[in-house]
Amino acid sequence: MATTTGERFDDRGEDGPASTVSVPSTDGRDAAVRNGGDRAGGHDVGRPGGDVGRGDVGRGDVGRGDVGRGDVGRGDVGGGGDVGGGGDVGGGGGLAGTARDTRLIFLRYVRQRMRSKVGVVFGLTQPLLYLVLFGPLLSRVGGVQGAGGGNTWRAFVPGILVQLALFGAGFVGFGLIADLRSGVVERLRVTPVSRLALLLGRVLCDTLMLVVQAVLLLAAGVLLGLRAPLWGIVAGLVFVALLALSIASLSYVLAMMTRVEDAFAPLLSTVTLPLMLLSGIILPMSMAPGWLDAVSRFTPFRYVVDAARAAFRGDFSSSAMLEGAAVTVVLVVASVALGTHRFRKENT
Repeated sequence: MATTTGERFDDRGEDGPASTVSVPSTDGRDAAVRNGGDRAGGHDVGRPGGDVGRGDVGRGDVGRGDVGRGDVGRGDVGGGGDVGGGGDVGGGGGLAGTARDTRLIFLRYVRQRMRSKVGVVFGLTQPLLYLVLFGPLLSRVGGVQGAGGGNTWRAFVPGILVQLALFGAGFVGFGLIADLRSGVVERLRVTPVSRLALLLGRVLCDTLMLVVQAVLLLAAGVLLGLRAPLWGIVAGLVFVALLALSIASLSYVLAMMTRVEDAFAPLLSTVTLPLMLLSGIILPMSMAPGWLDAVSRFTPFRYVVDAARAAFRGDFSSSAMLEGAAVTVVLVVASVALGTHRFRKENT
């Protein structure tokens, strides 16, 4: 058998240190092809002589195409400019890299939501119906415990805000199921983007949408007769925003566990309805019988509702505020940690 010789191509790539890959040529020789970050600097994939370069592999699908600067770098996840801004999604490590990744994911989903304003409007339908059709009945009853100053709206509106967070943030998992089905999550998983950023970017967008809806709901409440101190309203919005962040994280966890709407929807309804009834959203649980009040104390959302009502009364030093703040922080930390763990598990 004849002895073959080889050629070495010293063609360095553009983006990184060179490495050597042995590729058999068409005439039986081995071509040692030097390969940089973009795979090489040649032109064809299978041309005799061994250039592995700027075609489909070099700067096409792998180098700067679908993955390098196409799908993730400058694309929506693939091509328009939502995730990347001009560079890589996961181009850096540490806290700064996570913050940058979070901002890029956040902006992508904000743009997506702004293209679908109908969802923002319809998300207000149920809380507005409670506010307009049920609130006036309570004002006729009068003397609702926890209202303070005889203003029944101070007890009712904070509960409706928590209801908005519970249902509005609870249903965001449907969007993740759609992304799982369409392959968006799969494409993001192959990037070096932080898994914490994949979660935070989405939930921060969801929280922003909920805060906008809450402000509109508050404006309607003021028109109907709500009177509360400004800083109390601000504190109530902070509680609602943090609660929405934690609920959205848990919704994504459930979505990744079920992965289909037929399983996610009944599970979500089974969980949210008892939480709404036991949290004192409509009326304070202090008005409930002793046994029901005792059961509701095992519901963390009850403490958030009580804290929001205390804030609307201007009672910032009450035990309800302190308990609500502590429970809210624990909810946020636990739900974000669980959601991040689930996103990382999806990558394995």
